[in-house]
Amino acid sequence: MENIELLESLCAIPGTSGDESKVRDFVLAYSLANQNSWKNKPEILHGEGFQDNLVLVFGKPKLAFYAHMDTVGFTVRYDNYVVPVGGVDAKTGDEVVFEMNGKKESARLIAETKKLPAVLDFQKPIEPGTTLTYKPDFSVEKDFIKSPYLDDRLGVWALLLMASEAENIALVFTTWEEHGGGAAGFLARYLLEKYATRTAIIADVTWSTEGVFPGKGPVVSLRDSRIPRKVFTDKVRNVLATAGMEFQLEVESQGGSDGMEIQHLPYPIDWCFIGPPSHDPHASKESVHLEDAANFPKVLACLANGL
Repeated sequence: MENIELLESLCAIPGTSGDESKVRDFVLAYSLANQNSWKNKPEILHGEGFQDNLVLVFGKPKLAFYAHMDTVGFTVRYDNYVVPVGGVDAKTGDEVVFEMNGKKESARLIAETKKLPAVLDFQKPIEPGTTLTYKPDFSVEKDFIKSPYLDDRLGVWALLLMASEAENIALVFTTWEEHGGGAAGFLARYLLEKYATRTAIIADVTWSTEGVFPGKGPVVSLRDSRIPRKVFTDKVRNVLATAGMEFQLEVESQGGSDGMEIQHLPYPIDWCFIGPPSHDPHASKESVHLEDAANFPKVLACLANGL
């Protein structure tokens, strides 16, 4: 698979909701190092006024692609008890990593029970507020990529691969998606007001279900807890079908994404969620089929050219 080393590097960077600056810095450094070889050089929006978000603007973007940089994880409370960041699927024995007194440390998690909250099996007291993330563990086993944080480092990876041929689109790297709402809303408003960007594709990872299967192509979501406009999702489906791209359809009643933040805006912005299905979401080792991952940036590039 093209540039799988880039994906592995992205998955290893700690970046829970509210602590995404290291991921933003990686994306920024990658963009600065490679932009001269891209077909078009972007305007890079970051820094003051953008918090830890980053946007690459190519030409006059009528379409924006969103990928969130944050992940689930944990925050240390008191006496080495921890509270989750986002909807984490923690299990006893999961290994987490963190920084303590300038050194990298690791510990095993003892998962929450009906009587006790989750706690770390670590002999020293850890400072309250310390962020914990799953220990990097990236592998390719048979037909699957397995790693913590494929959600949504796969989306970030796919957008970075798109950058080399990008024209008249925006690539938007967002924060806070996993924990109570993200920054996609104010970024969508910014793009609408400055560039009249009225359409959005949410590049994220969904779940394998009884109707969505690994190896059958990235998913076009017709609804989750929010419902995008059918005229737009029909257009997305038509572009992909006309191009002969393999994809699946998803219909769910729960879940959400950066699309939720965009739909909450009092502005006419169309959006659609697209991404590969995964097993064991938000756990210490998610898995995504190699073909679905490889086809993800191709599907997005098809929409960049066809919408």
